[in-house]
Amino acid sequence: MAEEFPHSTREVWAERIARGELTDEGVVLAADAPLFPGQWLTWSRPPWEEPPVPLHCQELYRDAHLLAVSKPSGLPVMPAGGYLEHTLMALVQRGAPDARPVHRLGRGTSGLVLFSLNTPAHRALSAAMRSHGLSKRYLGLASGTLTAPAVFEAPIGPVPHARLGTVHAASPAGSPSCTRLERAEPRGADTLAELELVTGRPHQIRIHLAHAGHPLVGDPLYLPGGALADALPGDEGYLLHAWRLSLAHPVTGAALELEAPVPAGLT
Repeated sequence: MAEEFPHSTREVWAERIARGELTDEGVVLAADAPLFPGQWLTWSRPPWEEPPVPLHCQELYRDAHLLAVSKPSGLPVMPAGGYLEHTLMALVQRGAPDARPVHRLGRGTSGLVLFSLNTPAHRALSAAMRSHGLSKRYLGLASGTLTAPAVFEAPIGPVPHARLGTVHAASPAGSPSCTRLERAEPRGADTLAELELVTGRPHQIRIHLAHAGHPLVGDPLYLPGGALADALPGDEGYLLHAWRLSLAHPVTGAALELEAPVPAGLT
C-alpha cells in the first residue's frame, strides 16, 4: 500500500490495517493476509479531521476588484495535503465568496497574498503575474553570511522525492529562475535577507538560498548545496515573509504599494 499510495508511510498503513480499515469484499484484512492479482481492496477512511492551523488573517487592502491580506505562517493558501477548510482561501471566501488567490505562498511562509474579486480583475492580475508586472519582495533569515547585491539563477524543476514522487528543487533540467538579493544584514551567525522574486517558481527563495549554500534557518527540506532532507515542502520551521507587493491596479491602472507587517524574528 505504501508503494502504491506514497502519501502515507508504511507505518501509517500498518496502523490503518491494525484498526481494521482495510477490507476485501467486506472482510477485514490482517497484516499478513496474502494478496492476489485482480483483488479489490477497500480502505474505509475515518471521518476526516484537518490538522489545526492559525485560522486568521489581516486585511491590508480592499476595493471592488481586489483584496490583499497578510497570512500567518502555518496557514495553507489552497486546499491540498489534508487541508480543505483550514485554508486561507476558505477563510477569505467566508466574507468574499468570489475571491480567488492570484498567487500562492508556502504554508510556512507568512505575509501578503493577493485575491481577485471578479473575473476581469483575475484575468488582468494573472496576466500581470505572467509578464512580471508585479514586484514581490520578501524577508527571510538565511544561514551564514550573505553579501548584497547578488543574483541567484539556478534552474528549478521537479526532482525525485521518496514520499511525494517529485518535489521542486534546483535542477539542470528545470525552468529558468531568478531571485535578486537586495539587502543583507548580519544577525549573529546568520543574515536577514531582503529578496525580490523575478520569476515565481514553487519554493523559489528556499531553493535558491539552499543551492547557494545558505538555506533559510530551520528549513526542514532544502539543505546546503541543494540536497533534500526527508521532509515535505509544507513542513514549517523557517522564517520567510512576503513583505511588499507593487502592482498597477487591474482596473484603474493606479500604482499600488502594499506592505505586510513584519513578524517577530525578521525585524
